[in-house]
Amino acid sequence: MKRSHKPMTGAVAILATALIAINLRPGATSIGPVLEEVTAGLGIGSGTAGILTGLPGLCFGLVGATAVGISRRIGVTTGIAAGLALAGTCLVLRGLTDVPWLFLVLSALALAGMAVGNVMVPAWMKAHAPSDNVLLPTVYGTTLIVGGTLGSALTAPAAAQVGWGPALAMWGVLALVSLPLWAWLAVRERSSRPAEAPAPPDPTLRIYRSRTAVALTTLFAVQSMHAYVQFGWLPQIYRDAGLSPGYAGAMLATVTSCGIAGALLMPTVIDRSPSLAPWMLGFAVAMLGGYLGLVTIPATLPWLWALLLGFSGLAFPTTLALLTARTHDRRITARLSGFVQPVGYLLAALGPVTVGLLHAATDSWTIPILLLMSTVVPFTWAGLRVSRPVYVDDELATG
Repeated sequence: MKRSHKPMTGAVAILATALIAINLRPGATSIGPVLEEVTAGLGIGSGTAGILTGLPGLCFGLVGATAVGISRRIGVTTGIAAGLALAGTCLVLRGLTDVPWLFLVLSALALAGMAVGNVMVPAWMKAHAPSDNVLLPTVYGTTLIVGGTLGSALTAPAAAQVGWGPALAMWGVLALVSLPLWAWLAVRERSSRPAEAPAPPDPTLRIYRSRTAVALTTLFAVQSMHAYVQFGWLPQIYRDAGLSPGYAGAMLATVTSCGIAGALLMPTVIDRSPSLAPWMLGFAVAMLGGYLGLVTIPATLPWLWALLLGFSGLAFPTTLALLTARTHDRRITARLSGFVQPVGYLLAALGPVTVGLLHAATDSWTIPILLLMSTVVPFTWAGLRVSRPVYVDDELATG
């Protein structure tokens, strides 16, 4: 008699979710606070630095597009474990090299490992969720943002003590420490029927026919673009305004840490609210206010601009929670995640590179920030479109 995955205890599911989530962002958020030191240490210019800051979105998009196919071949749990192992190993090795091309390659491979987890974890949670559908998304969203916050808050102080290489490598150590539980879960999956792996999709099913899926992708793309621009360039914006590296890193940590409250709150808000429209409008207004402060008086009340951008960033955990909240079937969840995240991240990857090129061309942050402010239009449209409790499954069935 084959074992089932259903007996997995809630405690194991919660711990596994937390361990994977905390490792899906530090590899990306740790670069920004020490970008000046990294570029100097590697001997690269602002153009290459722009590529480095754009790598997360690019890798998350390209590799994430293959994640559903990978899960059908080796299983969701095995795929997540393999991605975690790849990320941890390459992050450690990245911190040990000062060869520019090798640093970029290892960064891309580490981000590729994280990309697999980005797409697969929502489907894994849908398969292992307890009767309370809010619990695992709350744990996931919260811990994901905690990981991103730790990456931005601790890297610069660590670099001041041990150098930027070891400071970046420590996030790989965290991933490798988290690997044993997921390796055990992968062995468990392989020794029994992989119940959580998505079934082969219906070839007639086209996720882009769902208006909710398209709007979620737009919202995810715009918010992710802002997030990765902030990860890569916000500390430098503050440093150019006269703030110290530690203070600039703390401002980025303020932005990312605001999302912790959102990750704790928004799954419950989504579950209980008939509409998210007031929240989405609030996110849009905060985004405009934060960037307006940065473009006019960045060194005056810098924490206020960080808080406003942080509040607008609550759109990110909201979108993640909507991946499960706007679907019924876990197979549709996997397909939705495999559509929204890769497409969204590919579009988001343009942001950091464009900002870097514009800054290099103008030697100013004014034009890049004004461009970021203009994206509030598609952001608001998409946010209002996904505000109503419409299910992707239902749209596909009737479309």
